[in-house]
Amino acid sequence: MISTFACCASVMGLFCANPFAAANTPKWDVVWSDQFDGTSLDRTKWSPEESCWGGGNNERQCYTDRPENIQVKDGVLRLIARPERFTGPLYPEERNTKGERKFQWYTSGKIRTQGIADWTYGRVSARMKLPAGQGTWPAFWMMPSTSVYGRWPLSGEIDIMEAVNLETPCEECEGEIETRTSGALHFGDVPPNNTYLFSKADEKVQTPPSQEWNTYSIEWAEGVIQWFVNDDLFMRLESDDWHTAAAEAEGRPYAPFDQPFYVMLNLAVGGNLPEKSNGAGFDKKSFPAELLVDWVQVEQCAGDLETGRACLTQQEWNGTPQGPWETMAR
Repeated sequence: MISTFACCASVMGLFCANPFAAANTPKWDVVWSDQFDGTSLDRTKWSPEESCWGGGNNERQCYTDRPENIQVKDGVLRLIARPERFTGPLYPEERNTKGERKFQWYTSGKIRTQGIADWTYGRVSARMKLPAGQGTWPAFWMMPSTSVYGRWPLSGEIDIMEAVNLETPCEECEGEIETRTSGALHFGDVPPNNTYLFSKADEKVQTPPSQEWNTYSIEWAEGVIQWFVNDDLFMRLESDDWHTAAAEAEGRPYAPFDQPFYVMLNLAVGGNLPEKSNGAGFDKKSFPAELLVDWVQVEQCAGDLETGRACLTQQEWNGTPQGPWETMAR
């Protein structure tokens, strides 16, 4: 007897297609979005971060809540990194208990849904145009809303898209010019015993991502996370690939990626990753720079909200994740 179900061998049989599926087959459904159609940031959806600590990566910027660094204009969010001396809070508001301050020689923008909206499982996407230059570091990522499993990275981190030093010389790149973006997952024990896995989105775009718009996404379900550029899969990780040293995770096979996470967008100036990559160092001529965002949306699996597995895109991926590439913790 021939089975009516055809299952892909990858991902332990999670991806099964039923040729006789009913009309109410589970599907991704938009539950949150921002098209940036107004003239200012929608504070019911986003909260700017104000901090100068450098993200734990020796970044060179202060993030501010000013129109010089965060703009919404002509249907586009602009996060702008500028060369200027600025003094601001050392840490974000929730961490700056002592009121410490610091100055940096650059400013930039960072926005997040922390305290406003978060999700467990779903498809999270943004259409963006990225900045070029040695020392630029745009990111689209997610962090846990509460530290159920403890301090970073015991409770995990999901990097949907990162890019460093676009359009700079790159010996290992096609055409010897950096055009790659990447996705990553941070987990494990407290530093220095933390770890992560990542993959570069090689050859997923023909034009440098600083010159055209591209859509960056993850699909996150129970026990599976997969990364896309323009709906083209470039990494898939399963729960056997990650772990957390937290005692609270005992008996929870998908920890730490089984809790609500919120979304962030930012443009960092310098820092460990860009300044140790490509030609290394920091090029002041890369700034001012802009991260442009056309839209952001979150979808969840209507019909399978509990696990999200029923909506996962079925694409074969035979790659191997890499990591880690840094010697210092984020």
